Amino acid sequence: MLLGTQRVNSYGHLEIGGCDTTWLADEFGTPLYVLDEAAIRANCRSYRTAFESCYPQNRICYAGKALLTRAICKIVQEEGFNLDVAALGELYTALSAGFPARSINLHGNNKSSEELELAVSKRVGHIVLDNFLEIEMLRSIARKGYRRVNVLVRVTPGIDPHTHKLIRTGQADTKFGFNIRDGAALTAVRQVIAAPELHFKGIHCHVGSQLLETDAQVQAVHIMVKFMHTIRQHTGVTAGELNIGGGLGVRYIESHRPPSFQEYAEAITGELISALNRYKLPYPILVQEPGRSIIGETGTTLYTIGAIKTVPIKSKPGHRTYVAVDGGMSDNPRPQLYDAVYQAILADYADRPAERIVTIAGKHCETDILIWDTLIAEPHTGDILAVQTTGAYNFSMASNYNKFQRPAVVLVNEGQADLIVARESLRDLIRNDRIPDRLKATRRTPAISARYSQPEPIRS
Repeated sequence: MLLGTQRVNSYGHLEIGGCDTTWLADEFGTPLYVLDEAAIRANCRSYRTAFESCYPQNRICYAGKALLTRAICKIVQEEGFNLDVAALGELYTALSAGFPARSINLHGNNKSSEELELAVSKRVGHIVLDNFLEIEMLRSIARKGYRRVNVLVRVTPGIDPHTHKLIRTGQADTKFGFNIRDGAALTAVRQVIAAPELHFKGIHCHVGSQLLETDAQVQAVHIMVKFMHTIRQHTGVTAGELNIGGGLGVRYIESHRPPSFQEYAEAITGELISALNRYKLPYPILVQEPGRSIIGETGTTLYTIGAIKTVPIKSKPGHRTYVAVDGGMSDNPRPQLYDAVYQAILADYADRPAERIVTIAGKHCETDILIWDTLIAEPHTGDILAVQTTGAYNFSMASNYNKFQRPAVVLVNEGQADLIVARESLRDLIRNDRIPDRLKATRRTPAISARYSQPEPIRS
């Protein structure tokens, strides 16, 4: 499975963006996140074209939680996308990259006053309200800043999509948003409309992530339009924007078959137009927040293979070969969190048939498996392994577990490789580490009791 600009070059090596991955590993070290710039831009353009061809009143916000760096901010801005941020650090990163504040939406299920104050002071485009406390907090902050703030109200449509339980967000029992069924959503909308400090722009939902079919999104669109009708009936106000979030899945393995952008657009907008006409509502601006579908398949993680060992399997005849790499759950926690599956290519021998079944193991102090029982070419210590579709939620969820240094990120395009995030150094690991003064003074080692100072005699 070759994705984006990936190809096998004349040396038999995996190449991305015109750059030999074995050279990238040698130049920048491993583990290494490699991002395919041409593929990112192609995805942005294809997504926009698909929806504009079906429903011209669009605004597309890249979901920064999938992967956000200042370089990525620049790329999505150049491609005409707005930006969705979900926390203070994401907002700060976007602003520091010069991303226009008016083109940013701020999300979060428990926004702090610091987040809201920064968003209001910088005049972000929209704040998506998630709970009643936020309504009061934002009103207070807006009054102090003499600002009227554009807001969307996040609601839960009660959809339980077919995806991992930890990335379902649109069902009734969720921490996100206001429930439509129990009346909380309508109450929230009424409070917002009545608040002079807030400008009600519309409603928002998000049903889940890594969706490989359109059914859940189509159902959500129908429910959301029906709720727009309810809002107009009870308040006389028409929602001007309908934000349906993101969630479209990607190919982690060859058998995954997510809808194309065009198929997705036709399904969503077909239901939207039908429901709007049924309820005799004016056409709102359709807002979306794709993240994984834009960045997921454009990322590849390079590792260096270390130990290789074959062990017997108790439950069935045969053996399992473990191939250990120099990273693991600190740079990709998704297999541990969500049972996520991946495919890999032996970058040094990408032209050879994948005939050896191996299990790719990380080097952390627990059962740290990146890929169970996958086919690759015959591996050797020192080879470079390329794990595909690691653009979304790998860099953004990376940690320093076992005091690992977070990997570098390289952007490749037409034979050029640019470092956009430097690898953490050992000094970075302790940059914020402090030893209290009371522990710095030299202290005498307590005397050891005679009972423990002599070794016990050996008894036969």
